[in-house]
Amino acid sequence: MSNSFQRIGAKSNAQVGRDFENAALQFFKSQDLILKKNIKIEVGIEEIPKKFHAFDLGCKEQKIIVECKSHKWTSGGNVPSAKMTVWNETMYYFAILPDNFKKIMFVLYDYNEKREETLAQYYLRTYEHLVPKTVEFWEYKEGVSAKILHPKKSF
Repeated sequence: MSNSFQRIGAKSNAQVGRDFENAALQFFKSQDLILKKNIKIEVGIEEIPKKFHAFDLGCKEQKIIVECKSHKWTSGGNVPSAKMTVWNETMYYFAILPDNFKKIMFVLYDYNEKREETLAQYYLRTYEHLVPKTVEFWEYKEGVSAKILHPKKSF
C-alpha cells in the first residue's frame, strides 16, 4: 500500500527525520560543536507552570538548541502547508525558550525551480514576522555545506 505523504525512496518519514538529525550532528561536529539528541528544556509563557519540551539537538552547558527540519516542496512543486505549520510551532517554542539560548533552525536545502527559491527562503519571505530575531536559520545542502539565511548578515 502506497502512502502519498511518504518521502519517495524512504523507509519512513520518521527515518528521514532521524537520518537528517544524524547529518546535522555530523555537520555541527565538523564545526567543533558537539551536540546531543533529544535535549529537554523547561519552557512556558509564565514563570509557573513550566513543562519540559524535547528539542532535536542541543547542549545545555553551551546553551544551544537546534531544531532539524528535512521537509521538501510537494512532488507537484507546491507549498507543504502542513509542514509550514510545524515550522511555525517551532518558532513558538523558540520564542518561549530562555533568552540565553542560541536557537538554530537547521533545514534541508530544497530548491523549487518554478518559484526560484528554496523552501527556507519561501518560509522566511512568508512567515518572517513569526521568526524571533534571535533564531538563526541554517540551510543545509546534503554533503556540501550549510549557510545562514537569517538573521541577514554580511559575511
